[in-house]
Amino acid sequence: MSTRDSRTGVAFAVLSMTMVQLGLATSVSLFDRVGPEGAAWLRLACAALIVLVLFRPRPSSFDRNSFLAAVGLGVATGGVTLLFMAAVARLPLGTASALEFLGPLTVAVLRSRGRLIWPALAFVGVMLLTQPWHGSVDGLGVLFALGAAACWAAYILLTQHVGDNVTGLQGMGVSIPVAALVATIVAGPSTIPVMTWQLVAIGFGLALLLPVVPFTLEYLALRRLDAGVFGTLMSLEPALALLIGWIFLSQSPGLLQAVGIAGVVAAGMGAERAHSRRSVAMQPDQPTGVVDGQGQRQPLSQQECA
Repeated sequence: MSTRDSRTGVAFAVLSMTMVQLGLATSVSLFDRVGPEGAAWLRLACAALIVLVLFRPRPSSFDRNSFLAAVGLGVATGGVTLLFMAAVARLPLGTASALEFLGPLTVAVLRSRGRLIWPALAFVGVMLLTQPWHGSVDGLGVLFALGAAACWAAYILLTQHVGDNVTGLQGMGVSIPVAALVATIVAGPSTIPVMTWQLVAIGFGLALLLPVVPFTLEYLALRRLDAGVFGTLMSLEPALALLIGWIFLSQSPGLLQAVGIAGVVAAGMGAERAHSRRSVAMQPDQPTGVVDGQGQRQPLSQQECA
């Protein structure tokens, strides 16, 4: 893979994370009108209509297991969206994002096997973020953020499974509508009656900002980057959330909270790099080609090497 492709992949990943945090910060403005759950429902419902039109999922693209995995991915997506919006309503954006990041951090730590320094560093970071000795952080907000973390961990594992078994963006064409259905069950009855055309227009704009465009950028980034590099980049998301919360929401963290977010980011990067080194060490030699019908070895295409 060329250096240009790698740089493009990094740019796509950083742009995706930035759009995610901008989408979350923008959604906060809807809390007074439809509440956090209503804001999540509005975004997911509009996103579902967009992806159904753009991706048009076909039954032939799925077998039974991959379809069930895509449905499970939708449930996880709906869960992480609803729970995280509820957390952001009670916590600063940077704090909520750092707590939510414990989900992918746990996945990375379990894959690295035995590296206790990273969960220990993450634990210290979370303690500095929440400062339970002061009792100043909303406990319910922390629980919502931790629930979002569990859903994000499930999202990562299911995304890998769906990506390995479903071509293109067909999986997203199923998972986002399922996520919208979950959100409709939870928030639809209280939100639909207060809908206006202005809110619908805002919803479609937010849906493009999060999740439609960021998810597409992530897909394009993963086609150009090693999964370990992508995971390390994802570790920067709590820091981006802190920056955007400071700029757009006037949420200035204290010194200990800033150090706590830095600790969570460092733990995520360390755990992901440990997993990447282990994966490289265990990876067997890859064949350099395939044998054709005349017994000649032909080079593998880029798709076959992936």
